[in-house]
This record gives sequence, C-alpha cells and structure tokens, in this order.
Amino acid sequence: MKHFTFTFLLSLFVLSGFSQHVSQNSGWFLFLNSTKLNDKWGLHLDVQLRSADNWDGVQNFLFRPGATYYINKNSNATVGYLLANTYLKGDGLANNTLTEHRIWEQYIYTHKIKPIYAQHRFRLEQRFAETAGGDVFSQRLRYFVRFVLPFSDPKVPFVEGPFVALQNELFFNVQNNEKLNGKLFDQNRAYGAVGYRFSKRFDVEAGYLNQFIDGRTRNTTNNAIQLAIYTRF
Repeated sequence: MKHFTFTFLLSLFVLSGFSQHVSQNSGWFLFLNSTKLNDKWGLHLDVQLRSADNWDGVQNFLFRPGATYYINKNSNATVGYLLANTYLKGDGLANNTLTEHRIWEQYIYTHKIKPIYAQHRFRLEQRFAETAGGDVFSQRLRYFVRFVLPFSDPKVPFVEGPFVALQNELFFNVQNNEKLNGKLFDQNRAYGAVGYRFSKRFDVEAGYLNQFIDGRTRNTTNNAIQLAIYTRF
C-alpha cells in the first residue's frame, strides 16, 4: 500500500492552497472489457456514462476501443481511439453537444504485494477537443494506480469472492496547457469501492470517486457515485 500512500500524499500536496471552488454531485457508470485473442494480442473496450450535477441527466458519453499487445504476464501496451461527447444545457449555443476525439497510448504493469493485487497505468492522450471558444489540440499525461484486496485465501489465485479496491489517478497537461487551464496540473481522481468477483471473467463494484479539477478561473470538486462492470475474455 505504500505506493497508494505516496500518490495520495502527493495529491494532497498538489491540491493544497486552493480557495475558490464549486462542489458537484454526480453518478458515473463504467464498463471495461479486455479480450485476449492469443498470447500476444487482444482488444480493449471502455464505455462510460456520467451524469450532470445533481444527477440531472447524462452529461458525458465516452467510447474508448483499443488494441493491446501483451509484453509478458505482468505488462501490456495499448493504442486506441476515444470519442467523448459532452451534452450541455442552457449555455445558449446552437449546438449543445461538444465532441472530443482522442488518440491514446498506454502501458500497464501489474504485480502482487502479498495479498494485494496492484496495477500501474501510464497513459498519454492526444486530444482534439471542440470547445465553446473553438477547436483545441493538446496532450495529456495520466498516471493511475489501483489496489485490489480480496477477502479470500491469499495463497490461492483470486477467482471468486468479495474485494475492496482503492485507486488514484493524476492528470497533467503536457502540451498546449495555456489553451486549457494554463497549468501543468489538470485534475486528480481518488476512488474507493467494494466489489464482487463472480468468476475470473466478471467483476462488479460500486464506490465513491472524488474528482478534483483545477480550472482556469475556479476549481471543482465532483463527488461521484460509480458503478463499474469489468469483463475479461
């Protein structure tokens, strides 16, 4: 757990000192699938729905397919595409849907810390975003760490039963950040959940996600209840 503690403390340091902010409440749904075609190649699919503040309808839809290369049993690399739609209300625009296209690359490394299953993910995104002020291109770097602790015998592989999950993700604008929030740091997402593994192919979990967004003129804290479904084939 020392990796999570370090990331959490770093997040507190980064977020400290901010004063002006707004608080929101929302619901997120995540479906994530990984399909292994053979020993070296596989497919990735990530679909998300996110509500507006106070659960007032759908605000975001994300569709993220990709192709994965399995380097070894502990690491893999994926290249993919993302379509993200943001549905706005009452902004006075003729078109109330803003669309973003992304190309993304990621590397995942997994390992065990005694009974805990750990995952580290490094993702680079090339973002082609439609905004109210015009189209913007930028690049963003993300670091994600996740720990899963099963309530089962740690001496045997975890294939069924309840578990708890803790994760954190840091976002950094590494190119054209002056067109976004004007800062290197973009946002942080801290998450805790309880879940159940029905088989080695299927997990369901529900938890609380705290999203802090460092905006240009104000900061936002989003309190999200997230339901997630994970499938593996």
